[in-house]
Amino acid sequence: MKHHRLARVAEVVREVAAETILFEMRDPRVKMVTVTRVEVSGDLQHAKIYVSVMGSEREAELTLHGLRSAAGFVQKKLAQRLTMRHVPHVSFILDKGVKNALEVARLLREARAADADSSAPTDGSTAQDDKED
Repeated sequence: MKHHRLARVAEVVREVAAETILFEMRDPRVKMVTVTRVEVSGDLQHAKIYVSVMGSEREAELTLHGLRSAAGFVQKKLAQRLTMRHVPHVSFILDKGVKNALEVARLLREARAADADSSAPTDGSTAQDDKED
């Protein structure tokens, strides 16, 4: 199968899933969800929808459970949008990339702050006093 067709189908699946989750789902378990990317199999039978959930691990698991139970609803919306013989079977996967990036950024900020604190003079003199000597 041609790569550009897979990419087009994946983009449509991402758009439909994001719109459906944001505007049409009424499940109280599903909140603060971002669809990050979609991978479609080469035969267009399966689509993995990667989602990022802000909140604790418990909230993320609860949201993922709600999304998995609503997979049929998302697939129905996808069937209305796609003009294909077979609609891909959708599955939701938790994407931890965003949380990992936030954690790395936090660690870098802490390291810079610790480095700035350790480079400050500890004897009470300032950098200006050292230059005058």
